[in-house]
Amino acid sequence: MSLQIEKLEGNMAKLTIEASAEDFEAAVEKAYQKNKNKMSIPGFRKGKVPRQMIERMYGKEVFFEEAANYVIPTAYAKAVDECTEEIVSQPKIEVVQAEAGKPFVFTAEVALKPEVELGKYKGVSVKKADLTVTDEEVDAEINKERENNARTITVEDRAVKDGDMTVIDFEGFIDGVAFEGGKGENYPLTIGSGAFIPGFEEQLVGAELNKEVEVNVTFPEDYQASELAGKAATFKCTVKEIKEKELPALDDEFASEVSEFDTLAEYKEDVKKKLTERKEAQAKSEKEEAVIDAIIEDAKMDIPEAMVTTQQRQMADDFAQRLQMQGLSIEQYFQFTGLTAEAFLEQMKPQAEKRIKSRLVLEAVAAAEKMEATEEEYKEEISKMAEAYQMEVEKIEEMIGKFEQKAIKSDICIRKAVDFVVAHAKEKK
Repeated sequence: MSLQIEKLEGNMAKLTIEASAEDFEAAVEKAYQKNKNKMSIPGFRKGKVPRQMIERMYGKEVFFEEAANYVIPTAYAKAVDECTEEIVSQPKIEVVQAEAGKPFVFTAEVALKPEVELGKYKGVSVKKADLTVTDEEVDAEINKERENNARTITVEDRAVKDGDMTVIDFEGFIDGVAFEGGKGENYPLTIGSGAFIPGFEEQLVGAELNKEVEVNVTFPEDYQASELAGKAATFKCTVKEIKEKELPALDDEFASEVSEFDTLAEYKEDVKKKLTERKEAQAKSEKEEAVIDAIIEDAKMDIPEAMVTTQQRQMADDFAQRLQMQGLSIEQYFQFTGLTAEAFLEQMKPQAEKRIKSRLVLEAVAAAEKMEATEEEYKEEISKMAEAYQMEVEKIEEMIGKFEQKAIKSDICIRKAVDFVVAHAKEKK
């Protein structure tokens, strides 16, 4: 196998890869052995037709395409190992020469990792986060828990109010004529949910049980049923049932039921502590992102489109795998959302570009600061992997090749770079 590298514009390169005539001949023979049982020629039993006879009948190139599919992956993998440049995209393959008795030659157009010219990365200014947790925030969190523990009671001694869960009968009329699809019986409706067209639910506030009320509304101009869009309608409604949530009393008993604490005061203090921790974690994440964004803004790099496309496809594959774990296929997702595969990939493009830029600048910071992954840090990472996969450390080490080792150590350096730039950032109010 021989390799020639031609640099192209925009951090692209063309690799010209040559596999020996012997390797190509071996691949052709492999293709023949695989396909000979499928070919029949008069006078020969199936599977017993000599290769020369098949080539005479169908042309010498009959097995070349499949042979190329055998040769290309192996030769390309060797070329990548040999290449001194870092390839960051899937190859665009083109066969240049496929002839009997001659070397097999093909080209692979690839994106090369772009160089990054760092600007300012130490002392980047970012906005200081407000970590104050107010009493109102604590009360709101506790009220969510009260909502979760509320009981539903039937109401019979008052009219409908906002937030009630009702059951209604209704029939709609336009110009005094009932319209199709405008009638419902025993329909569950929570007042204020926005489930009906604007203005409908508000007019049921004050309605009494089992007494007919009229609700006058206008269908939106963009309503899904075009024959109703923009038209005024009157609905005759009867509220048949009213229910409301009864929140538990805010006392020590409630606190002991929903937490490990005996008093409301202790429970409130714990809620405040957890909200503070949540804000701190969010602030840390937002600070990291803001610092990296600022470093990207001040850096220079020329990212090849092929590199972005490769990242988009990788992200799409990851998303499809996560869907599969939930019992959905990507095809079903496209049906539900109305997206096409092309539109889905396009949606991912900004995020793909952001990921690439973030990693490139952090790799550049790690290189500038001469950061390396120590053997201890590497072993610690392997131990975490072993724990996550519930495997022995030795088994994980056996499975990891040179490429994976390099990737793990690179990730360790990336995390070090993140910690470094964040630690050196300046916070402003």
